[in-house]
Amino acid sequence: MTTNARPTALVLHQASRLLEVSFDDGASFKLPCEYLRVESPSAEVQGHGPHQKVLVGGKRNVNISAVEPVGNYAVLLRFTDGHATGLFSWTYLHQLGSEYAQRWAAYEAALAAAGLDRG
Repeated sequence: MTTNARPTALVLHQASRLLEVSFDDGASFKLPCEYLRVESPSAEVQGHGPHQKVLVGGKRNVNISAVEPVGNYAVLLRFTDGHATGLFSWTYLHQLGSEYAQRWAAYEAALAAAGLDRG
């Protein structure tokens, strides 16, 4: 899935641990910080090649401490657990929002299969 949608608003709600992002195509998403952390585009999470994604558990209470713009195409999210690598492009954020239900269900199933929890 690719989109050329551009963000029109990006609001961090630290109390509820949500990043709200709206796009010029009308889409709007409230993405949990935990979800963004475990789906980080960083090599630490995604691996260095196909099918190398790392399952990250224990991030239930993670928050975002800073949102830093990177050019006109992405943001760097600094998480409270120290993770601050991987650029969240507008396309990737839109994809994460659009695919939230499927990705979250797959994540929870993978955690259960591995004997891990969201902790």
